[in-house]
Amino acid sequence: MDTLTHALSGALLARALTPSKQAASRATRLFGPPVPVWQAVALGTFAATFPDADFVLQFVSDLAYLRGHRGITHSVLMLPLWALLLGALAAVVFRRREGLRRYTWLAAAAVAIHIVGDWITQFGTMLLAPVSDARFGLGSVFIIDLVFSGIIVAGLITSALLHRSRAPALLALALLPMWVGVTLVGKHEAISFAHAWAQQQDIAAVTVDAAPRPASPFNWTVIVFDGTAYHVSHVNTRRDAPIVATDDDNFIRRFSAPYAPLALAQWERSPMFGAEPTALAREAWQHPDFAFFRWFAMYPLVHQVDAPRSATIDAPRADVCVWYRDLRFTYPGRNTVPFRYGMCRNGADDTWSPYALGDTGKTALH
Repeated sequence: MDTLTHALSGALLARALTPSKQAASRATRLFGPPVPVWQAVALGTFAATFPDADFVLQFVSDLAYLRGHRGITHSVLMLPLWALLLGALAAVVFRRREGLRRYTWLAAAAVAIHIVGDWITQFGTMLLAPVSDARFGLGSVFIIDLVFSGIIVAGLITSALLHRSRAPALLALALLPMWVGVTLVGKHEAISFAHAWAQQQDIAAVTVDAAPRPASPFNWTVIVFDGTAYHVSHVNTRRDAPIVATDDDNFIRRFSAPYAPLALAQWERSPMFGAEPTALAREAWQHPDFAFFRWFAMYPLVHQVDAPRSATIDAPRADVCVWYRDLRFTYPGRNTVPFRYGMCRNGADDTWSPYALGDTGKTALH
């Protein structure tokens, strides 16, 4: 989920959790004395953005960011510590020592809604860090969902207009899981379609999945992996006729146009290890120093191989780079391909080293 939506969701949740003084007095024993609404909302906004502080890992290295993003700051195991630290910071900033318990609860809720907001996407979140680096994700909501964000914004605006009532914030929060439910319906439809297609084509599918795409909960990239190649199609599970979009159309229509009705689905086959020389691709993929990408990628495949035609796994030795990408992060309308990593072999001594591939060239990973 994008950081702005995280911040707004924290503000909305804090407003929903901050009742009137009369109602708050009944919960004082558990949550501590009430605090002003503006302080609760300010803390909720800040605490809900806190987990994305791991962006600083980018200044360490690309590899540190890849391995650490959505790590310990997004961990449910570490949440109590972050909540206590943020609650204590709020008590100092607002000069209300007696509000520590209330601030801590609010911070815990805001960090939690951030974690949930990332968990529903497909990037993956290390919920059990630092005990485990396993990544979890519901995978039904695109990283930027305008309806999801719109519900939050509407709840905040209505809460500001009806500032004495928590009802608008509570209603908006209730609508969010309902919308996630809609996206789960779309995902189920997309995966069912992919299973049916694989059976019709007599493909022994190892993996069948669907990646959420922008503009609609029914826009999906469906993926069938047969063990050696990916079969990929961009579909809309509820569309009866294709959409034709021009440069003058709004961005929602332009983003939606590539996703075809199920009856008109076009499939593309992409071998995981690419075309020849596949031996190079396999050698690079299996190298111990490339373990970080094997851990990260869900649908890895060769992006390109930079090698002389004569280069093979055995002879003659030459300078070679094998680049991989992840199908999760490429879709129609996206001009750049993120998270491209690979291994480059020095022809002089036959050693492989990991690199990142950017728009301006390759960068060594350390």
